Amino acid sequence: MSENKIKEKLYLKGLNAFENHEFYDAHEFWEDLWSDYRLPDAKFIQGLIQLSVGYFHITNNNRNGALGLLKKSINKFELYKPEYRNINIEHILLQIDKSIDAINHMEHMKDFDWSLVPSLKSK
Repeated sequence: MSENKIKEKLYLKGLNAFENHEFYDAHEFWEDLWSDYRLPDAKFIQGLIQLSVGYFHITNNNRNGALGLLKKSINKFELYKPEYRNINIEHILLQIDKSIDAINHMEHMKDFDWSLVPSLKSK
């Protein structure tokens, strides 16, 4: 399999895992892509990694980890506004802000509203 096909496969596996709220798996696919290949959009992939790990931290009650990684991902996604790889980056940024706000106002992480997770599906 060509390097480009491998890179695309890892990227798409990450997207599918993220859409299924399998955040740890999404992070693993994108981490392999980010660490194993030279990418012209490495910061975008790094943003996706941080986004997925941020939401993963919610599942294991790590409030500080979730907030830290969601906030870190914002700077990466800002570089790719308004749309990149057929993904609405403005929507991602809006949902990150809503997620951060929700986390800051929750008493228990188990009460997180999972509908706040942005969709990464193509527009």
